[in-house]
Amino acid sequence: MPWMLGCTPFIALAYFFLWFLPPFTSLRGLWYTTFYCLFQAMATFFQVPYTALTMLLTPSPTERDSATAYRMTMEMVGTLMGATVHGFIVSGAHRSNHCVDTELPVPAAISPDATRLYSIAAAVVVVTYHVCSGLLCLGVKEQPDPSASASGQGLGFLAGLGLTARHPPYLKLVVSFLFISTAVQVEQSYLVLFCTHASRLHDHVQNLVLIILVSAVLSTPLWEWVLQRFGKRTPAFGIFMMVPFAILLAAMPTAPVAYVVAFVSGVSTAVSLLLPWSILPDVVDDFQLQHRHGPGLETIFYASYVFFTKLSSAGALGISTLSLQFAGYKAGACKQTEEVVVTLKVLIGAVPTCMILAGLCILMVGPTPKVPSQDTSFQLSLRRRTSYSLA
Repeated sequence: MPWMLGCTPFIALAYFFLWFLPPFTSLRGLWYTTFYCLFQAMATFFQVPYTALTMLLTPSPTERDSATAYRMTMEMVGTLMGATVHGFIVSGAHRSNHCVDTELPVPAAISPDATRLYSIAAAVVVVTYHVCSGLLCLGVKEQPDPSASASGQGLGFLAGLGLTARHPPYLKLVVSFLFISTAVQVEQSYLVLFCTHASRLHDHVQNLVLIILVSAVLSTPLWEWVLQRFGKRTPAFGIFMMVPFAILLAAMPTAPVAYVVAFVSGVSTAVSLLLPWSILPDVVDDFQLQHRHGPGLETIFYASYVFFTKLSSAGALGISTLSLQFAGYKAGACKQTEEVVVTLKVLIGAVPTCMILAGLCILMVGPTPKVPSQDTSFQLSLRRRTSYSLA
């Protein structure tokens, strides 16, 4: 909890300055790079203990899965609300800007009114950060059980990292969702460019993004029910739903197809976000039952997985950026070359398809974590809570 509360002011500060226009022009690139890196670093410091709290809320695997589903649903609802509020506030700063030729547009001066609107939108998000962190602090308590005794001092970080990196179920989880997460982010990150330059769907971009978010929010409870009813391998096939529709969009970029693909993409995105965080607690319990090196290693599992989610984001950005650069993409140009159009179709269709298939193959084969019994989970939970009280 101290980590999360301590990071909140820095996250809010970095986010505000990401939308603040500095008075100088020569070092604006350095300004935004610095605050973007600070924002990502502080967000990571917040995310690791926040996600690891799942292990301390309840000893029941079923209840942990439900808590994870609630968390993922509320995160997507927050994303939807944030995008809506932010877009509503800054909507007055945008004018219709249709291309009239193929030349690069002339840079326009930024009006003081637009700067003010973006600062107001950032301030609203900053206030929300502090309110939500306060609610988290007041509503979630780490209460150790006084009747339980610590089972050991625990390992150091490097020793624990070496052990977790050699745990087969964890390796399978990380590698499989490294491919899957990269595929999802490649498709979603370049949907706007695809609609703008590879099809005539630029007027539908906002609606498509909204459909993706809404379908992801609404389908998360359904996937949680499927997860509890049929096990944790069955929902993985929901990720595969994205494959044929992504290929269909690349082959037939029409408005009806795009809306169907957006809906299916949101449904697949929901399960791709929910499933790994539901499997991870079982992996941690499986590791503790096999090794019994003392409590506290769940934080290493969660920190490592957060690292790999960040790595998947970087991988998606690197693959896409380099591909477009080699194809001759020109930022801001009204019309791109045919090579860029083909590259965008490959990024939307072929790349996610190959990565999703590779990730699902890895996920479906190999060792799986054994879900502990209720009594075993309860004993592990007591060890964790006591270790945190001693720390």
